[in-house]
Amino acid sequence: MDRNIYIYNTLSLSKELFKPINEDRVLMYVCGITAYDLSHIGHARAYITFDIIYRYLTRLGYNVVYVRNFTDIDDKIIKKANDENSTVEKISSKYIGEYHKDMDALYVSKPAYEPKATETIPEMINLASGLIKKGNAYEINGDVFFRVASFKDYGKLSHKNIDELIAGSRIPVNEEKENFLDFALWKKSKEGEPSWDSPWGKGRPGWHIECSAMSMKFLGESIDIHGGGSDLIFPHHENEIAQSESYTGRNFVNYWIHNGFVNINSEKMSKSLKNFITIRDVLDKFHPEALRLFFMFTHYRSFIDFSFEGVESAKQSLLRLYQAVNLYGEFKKLMGENRITLKKGGASAKAENIENYTNDFYNSLNDDFNTAKAVSVIFDLVRKTNKIINDSMAQSFINSEDAVFLDSAAAFIKESLTGIFGLLNEDPKRFIESNSADIAADGGGEVLISGEEIKKLIDERNEFRKNKDYGSADGIRKLLLEKGVVLEDTGFGTTYKFTGTKRQ
Repeated sequence: MDRNIYIYNTLSLSKELFKPINEDRVLMYVCGITAYDLSHIGHARAYITFDIIYRYLTRLGYNVVYVRNFTDIDDKIIKKANDENSTVEKISSKYIGEYHKDMDALYVSKPAYEPKATETIPEMINLASGLIKKGNAYEINGDVFFRVASFKDYGKLSHKNIDELIAGSRIPVNEEKENFLDFALWKKSKEGEPSWDSPWGKGRPGWHIECSAMSMKFLGESIDIHGGGSDLIFPHHENEIAQSESYTGRNFVNYWIHNGFVNINSEKMSKSLKNFITIRDVLDKFHPEALRLFFMFTHYRSFIDFSFEGVESAKQSLLRLYQAVNLYGEFKKLMGENRITLKKGGASAKAENIENYTNDFYNSLNDDFNTAKAVSVIFDLVRKTNKIINDSMAQSFINSEDAVFLDSAAAFIKESLTGIFGLLNEDPKRFIESNSADIAADGGGEVLISGEEIKKLIDERNEFRKNKDYGSADGIRKLLLEKGVVLEDTGFGTTYKFTGTKRQ
């Protein structure tokens, strides 16, 4: 399988051929959440993006050592604990647990390691101490700061010069610092805050040093891939580079990957605008695979405009994939019952070489993990397989070349969608029945008709058709259409799908 992957590297602002440090082993670190609240859809996009990257690299035969951390000590966590008369440990543990529930629901793979910042304090103290010895950091009254002026390449990731960074910096003014941009490696603890003993007195780590220490602890001094949202480029990732490379004297990361922002109806998501949407908000209305597919329709580096209507559209596309898998399964049953016979000879549907599709699929993902293009290849293949099946059912036989193509295509579709994209995890029949018409098309959550009711009406309609009472049968079809359900009569029975149009 072709391993010529080109990755857009934020550091070089260009696509680069991926060459891991070790031939068959990939070291990947992705910044995790600060555990003080429920995870939002921006988190969903980031972790689905890197889940697909992780799955794809694994599919190509790489042994991917994937680390995703938790920040479990932070100003926001401390504030939340104080507001709720709780403890930092209880707050962080609660939201780490909620995060795991969300990731499990979204079929996001578990990394090899999920370290917590509080479990890596000794490594952070050693890192800060080493930087002081090298002259890259200094201590003032129990606080330790990184000396930005000591790292000549500061700004190389965000592609701004020092003056621009000072103008745009969100780092609060501290008159004791040597330079406005100098950032905290260690903070002197205030009364009532969690603290750890250090050479500079009781305190706690700064945010940026956490990821450098955890990355080095589990992956070593140099890694292949470091990822996260675009909002982390500066200052977080910029500071990680400065402190890590100053400490080791080596290149920290070879490929920096950042996913684009998520807007809500063309506005930036924020609690102040009251358009803050949690993962839980979406999963209350939609199947988690619909959200995964929604994100896949846009290249990971592009910003995405989130809307419930967009997820509804993705749900309909997901339904078509499940229907295609179900159609293939039913067709194979008919072949097993000899209701569809195998005929040797040429292909009536002009069967193509499956490699035409697989090559397009892998070439798409090799081009900076272009899921949008790869998904379109799968839908093209689905249309092809559906045509072969429908043509074969109409003539009650399938040509041998078509049969070979169909089996290869079905295996590839399942392997790609489940193994790489994390889709099609449900039983097709059960998914179709429970997702075709149980939720209103506008995403409002109003239940118009259940799958069980639809099945009952389809059975009644079949009886009418059997007795040649076509008027009553057509009446049931119209009734279901009013509720947004379209019936499709096939050679092995009647299926249904949701129209995706809003009804009164």
